Amino acid sequence: MRLPINGILLVGLLTLAVSASAQTPPAPSAITRTVIAATKLPTVTDVPLHFRAVAVTIPRGEKSSVAPGTGILYQLSGSTEILAGAETRMLRAAEGLFIAAGTTAALKAGNEEPSRFILFLLVPASDLDRPAAAAPAAVTELYRTVAPIPDLKPGSYDLNLTRVTFPGGMPSNPPHHRSGAALYYIVSGTGANTVEGKTAAREPGSLIYEPFGLVHQWGNPGNEPLTFVAFNINPEGVAAVVAGAPAKSQ
Repeated sequence: MRLPINGILLVGLLTLAVSASAQTPPAPSAITRTVIAATKLPTVTDVPLHFRAVAVTIPRGEKSSVAPGTGILYQLSGSTEILAGAETRMLRAAEGLFIAAGTTAALKAGNEEPSRFILFLLVPASDLDRPAAAAPAAVTELYRTVAPIPDLKPGSYDLNLTRVTFPGGMPSNPPHHRSGAALYYIVSGTGANTVEGKTAAREPGSLIYEPFGLVHQWGNPGNEPLTFVAFNINPEGVAAVVAGAPAKSQ
């Protein structure tokens, strides 16, 4: 069947429109951010502090406990019933809970499958080697900062764990830095992380440390969404992410 000339033109215009739409990158507003857990710390300068991250697996139906110091537990898979103080909470995948320093939390894995989670910790050097969880839990250290987190100032700080998703095809965001510091964990997808003009692919399971003053960018050149969680500390009342490089002190 032959289309009339005007039909051919219409089909061509629709094809061009679809093609142009497919090539249009997502807008920055398409990035989603969800705060998983958060608290405020009255001071972060009493002692030098480090980031540490450990992966924990508890066999299904088994019990364990954690007394990690200041941190946030992020559930990767399975479920965990947590008794911390007078509060009991059930965590499922992609949920989290803040655990205050000095708190011992009793844990019980769900009966369906093993409980797998990450503990993101903000601790002094003296606590870096503290056992993260009691047997029968299996613990694997994923990351620790070699030196204390730099440039922390007197005053109150926000501490949070935020899940961020970049849609597929998202160009790298403008250069920026952290007002405090952050530790990233790539949950799914592959991100493009640019530092000092060099771009590296960051795959699931990667951990990336961003201290104050590190100018960097993130993008997602792939087709699948990029999802990561950021364990972040920043001065209260100051944006966690600041454009460009830090202002030079006079």
